[in-house]
Amino acid sequence: MAAYDAFLLLSFGGPEGPDDVVPFLQNVTRGRGVPPERLAEVAGHYLAFGGVSPLNAQCRRLLAAVSADFAARGLDIPLYWGNRNWQPYLADTVRQMAADGVQRAVAFVTSAYSSYSACRQYLDDVEQARAAVGAGAPVIDKIRPYFNHPGFIEPFADAASTALESLPGDLRTAARLVFTAHSVPEAMAAASGSPSAGTLVPSAGAGGRYTAELREAARLITERIRPGQPDFDLAYQSRSGPPRVPWLGPDIGDHLADIAGAGAPGAVVVPVGFTSDHMEVVHDLDVEAAAVAEGLGLAFARAAAPMPDPRFTSMVTDLVLERMGKAAPEWLGSLGPAAADCPADCCRYHPGRPKNLA
Repeated sequence: MAAYDAFLLLSFGGPEGPDDVVPFLQNVTRGRGVPPERLAEVAGHYLAFGGVSPLNAQCRRLLAAVSADFAARGLDIPLYWGNRNWQPYLADTVRQMAADGVQRAVAFVTSAYSSYSACRQYLDDVEQARAAVGAGAPVIDKIRPYFNHPGFIEPFADAASTALESLPGDLRTAARLVFTAHSVPEAMAAASGSPSAGTLVPSAGAGGRYTAELREAARLITERIRPGQPDFDLAYQSRSGPPRVPWLGPDIGDHLADIAGAGAPGAVVVPVGFTSDHMEVVHDLDVEAAAVAEGLGLAFARAAAPMPDPRFTSMVTDLVLERMGKAAPEWLGSLGPAAADCPADCCRYHPGRPKNLA
């Protein structure tokens, strides 16, 4: 196993004030031909919350918690933080790491799944940042996807149970468990995995590893909330692509209408595709989906994402120690742990490469 002399927290980034919103969104969508009216619409989501994304503050809290957990468990390496789309930019962080003499770092990404946008694009970001820094840039190894790690599943299960308990007592048994994730183009989902990607999901089907991993995480959470009642729904949110391009569905709003029409009295929405309650969760679910549910007369509750939970923090340390060869892999369910290193052709996706608007 490689010896690591630094830890890197790698995330999406987000604006931290009204003046940051448009430049941030321009970073996210540069070269993608996103129409100005769509940018203005998404900018409004941020401005409704003061122009501040929750994500950067959440990353600061996670970094502080991980630092304390490292110290408590005898892991003595410096911690760094870099983002894809806003300060601190990844290239600037890698440049600082090089100046500090870091030679090899282990990177934790705030995305738990396999796909182009959730995993491969971060690997590409790292290589672009290293190329920008040039000679002396540290080698950076990304930690594996952790969609079925106990530190991800168990906090989600407790949060979903709490959300379910918040519904009126006579509605809880019949309320639907609706898991959501960021929609991506169907072609991107199908590309999440390759013939050389091993046997992580041997029968992923047309949805690829991304959909298979989402369904496994949802199943693991459901069996902890409702033992012996494995039924759950998977819907998608936050679509940002042109209508002519097929994206994963159903959309969460459409799905709420469907289950209300079928007689469901309520829904507990679990944002299983996300690690934290960032803008796409608080706007697309707490504002838009909640309004749809209210209009339908559907009782609605939303489970919190796991990133503030101490078990999530402990998972980060576990995964670092696993990567160092100092701890055995942990996972739940039947799929096993994801491969430590993705094959070079894994989750490649080229047509248009649409970016999320987190």
